[in-house]
Amino acid sequence: MSATLHSAPKFLTPEGLAETLAASLGDCVLAAAQANGETILTVQRDAIETALRTLRDHHEYQQLMEIAGADYPNRAERFEVVYMLLSLTQNSRIMVKVTTDEATPVPTVTTLWPVAGWLEREVYDMFGVIFAGNPDLRRILTDYGFEGHPFRKDFPLTGYQELHYSEEQKRVVYAPVELPQDLRQFDFMSPWEGATPESVGLVLPGDEKANDEKGPQP
Repeated sequence: MSATLHSAPKFLTPEGLAETLAASLGDCVLAAAQANGETILTVQRDAIETALRTLRDHHEYQQLMEIAGADYPNRAERFEVVYMLLSLTQNSRIMVKVTTDEATPVPTVTTLWPVAGWLEREVYDMFGVIFAGNPDLRRILTDYGFEGHPFRKDFPLTGYQELHYSEEQKRVVYAPVELPQDLRQFDFMSPWEGATPESVGLVLPGDEKANDEKGPQP
């Protein structure tokens, strides 16, 4: 049997793993760290396909488990795209991150894992991140005609549009969201405090005895 082509030493310490992978990726890496038991590599956006190919082919991270998004509105590049890789042979997981904004595309990694097409569509649908080279970048979770991206921090809880069945048109129609009443204010410091008879102008049956000067009778 031919010698192994994989260059990564097995069973490194977490710190050693981060350093080894960062050294292998070279200038692609912007930061390498350990946080909450995870090895996290932040790489240049335009180099993501090259970085993941190196991790797959030379460090045994064969499986792409997930692509997730995160939104930090206060940053210049508000979105993080997070790739979660698994090595079955080393029993090791790592996270690889890139950052982008609303208009700058992230290169697709469907060239490495075809399943990435579905995962990139989800990040596009929920956050609005564009993936350059994805052959079928359409919404995947929201409905036709949906406006906005629900996982953005500035997306309203009620959304922009609602749908209902129109008896007049005999079909499902979209319309701008209209709230039937103003949002009520809740006192979350006193979750057990409910409406009192005085607050609603009612006297509940039997409560009139509480105001009787003679007090309740046996």
